[in-house]
Amino acid sequence: MTIAAKFEIEFLQYLGPDGKLVRDDLPEAGRDTQRLRELFKQMLFVRTFDTKAIALQRTGKLGTYASCLGHEATHVGIGASMKPEDVFAPSYREYGAQFMRGVQPRDVLMYWGGDERGNDFKIARHDFAWSVPISTQCLHAAGAALAFKLRGQPHLAVATCGDGGSSKTDFYAALNSAGAYELPLILCVVNNGWAISVPRKAQTGAQTLAQKGLAGGLHCLQVDGNDLIAVLEAMRRAGERARKGQGGTVLEFVTYRLSDHTTADDARRYRDDAEVKAAWEREPMTRLRTWLTAQGAWSEAEEAAWKEECGARVDEEVNAYLNTPVQPVEAMFDYLYADPPPELLAQRAAALAAEGRS
Repeated sequence: MTIAAKFEIEFLQYLGPDGKLVRDDLPEAGRDTQRLRELFKQMLFVRTFDTKAIALQRTGKLGTYASCLGHEATHVGIGASMKPEDVFAPSYREYGAQFMRGVQPRDVLMYWGGDERGNDFKIARHDFAWSVPISTQCLHAAGAALAFKLRGQPHLAVATCGDGGSSKTDFYAALNSAGAYELPLILCVVNNGWAISVPRKAQTGAQTLAQKGLAGGLHCLQVDGNDLIAVLEAMRRAGERARKGQGGTVLEFVTYRLSDHTTADDARRYRDDAEVKAAWEREPMTRLRTWLTAQGAWSEAEEAAWKEECGARVDEEVNAYLNTPVQPVEAMFDYLYADPPPELLAQRAAALAAEGRS
């Protein structure tokens, strides 16, 4: 029998769920305790924001909201690994990465509050807007990566999608283009176990999601997405390859969605309580806190003070959101076309007439 090909997928992990090292070859990201400390603070800020956003939705001050509870290490690690000139194409849940890119929490609230101005980022204007359609942003990132290559620029394009999104044609088209043209593209699959109410095993037969990149000729790596050190190292490796012209990478970050899919969902209808309880034992905050404390780089007193500061900062952003004047009704037509077609202009005129304006 002739074997056409064989492959292996590396699993990258440094910190176990108990916050202790599982291997000795700690990378630079794991030795930079001060940086880890600052990123842990950012993770705490994200969790504080996430909790507040859910409370706003429950009290009718925000629309449907997609929590990122449990994803903090993956999201912050991705954002921290990018340079300002790189391009980010997020889905709709990567708040930690967005904050690292300069997006303000009030922008996130505006977006989930149904105001398109939440997509008009004042910083990182070259990044793509939030994407609710699943995995379409992967193609956008591939296009940006192609532009970087044609211009000879040593920049990256980074796209994120979920485990369900990795089964979409947009994802496969993006990785195929990245492989064919050796594009500086990093496709980050945030595998949180559930494509809304569908478990990973029910929507793909692949043993790993990382291996999907092999079909396109990309480098592939599966990563413990709850281990910030592993996330940083994986992004470093992929970024280094891309900037050297060695092509793209598919990174599968294995994490868990500790919350409902969105505030419009009730995961208890399809997810076992024991599964969620076990996932809490692996969550990212506890393991990094344990590691930093063991290194003498974090304390309960520091955490209490920082949580108080996070609460104040989040409240400031919430007040900015709540005090932003609501746009007039015709604004809904202002974000669709650069040059609106006649039928859209007619609808706009009808909306104004209904309010007694012209």
